[in-house]
Amino acid sequence: MLFVRDLTKRYARLTALAGVSFSIRRGEVLGLIGPNGSGKTTLFECLGGVLPVDQGAIEGVGGRLSAEERLAHIFYLPDSIAPWPSQRVQWLLEYVAGLFGGPAERIPDLTSELGLEPLLDAPLGSLSKGQRKRALLAMGLLTPQPVLLSDEPFDGLDLRQTREVATSLRAAAARGRAVVLSIHQISDAARVCDRFVLLSDGRVVGEGTYDELTMVAAARIGGHPADLEQVFLALT
Repeated sequence: MLFVRDLTKRYARLTALAGVSFSIRRGEVLGLIGPNGSGKTTLFECLGGVLPVDQGAIEGVGGRLSAEERLAHIFYLPDSIAPWPSQRVQWLLEYVAGLFGGPAERIPDLTSELGLEPLLDAPLGSLSKGQRKRALLAMGLLTPQPVLLSDEPFDGLDLRQTREVATSLRAAAARGRAVVLSIHQISDAARVCDRFVLLSDGRVVGEGTYDELTMVAAARIGGHPADLEQVFLALT
């Protein structure tokens, strides 16, 4: 669906992203994995058009995307935002679906899937971190862009809520959307993602399925990694 080519972002002498390249495929959940400070949020902000890039491009099947085409392809859902704090959750979902021309008929299903029914009349500013995270994820899932970027979607959620969110994300991918998740908790990524991009110090150190990355890691360390965490450590 989309190709990220040699994306580079610098802040004075600091290189936050250095020649980052990977693909985003239709109907997959792609996990962007890396520790805090690895460049995950910077990469999402560049992909979402929040930050300009110094080098590189985002390409579709027909070639390089313009700024307008990128907005039509990608919706970026940042972490820890609190828009329209005085508005109710129900208003948020209806407003966003109407603004972007998204699937408003999905609102009842999403509110049920994400446990938002008791919160529909609550102002966004009154929600806890986990409640707000689920409300904003529902907002993101109501946008029509074929690629959804979600920064730290499981942060602030308990185990049950994490599973509910993972189910909704998997369902969105099953309907043909590409869902790209920035995750620092590798165990969360292993449960929900189809493929992974491993990011370390602003560089891609691996891309592929768990089995593909495991093979590369095994060749490097001379043994079979026990889990995705060991794969990441072997490749960084």
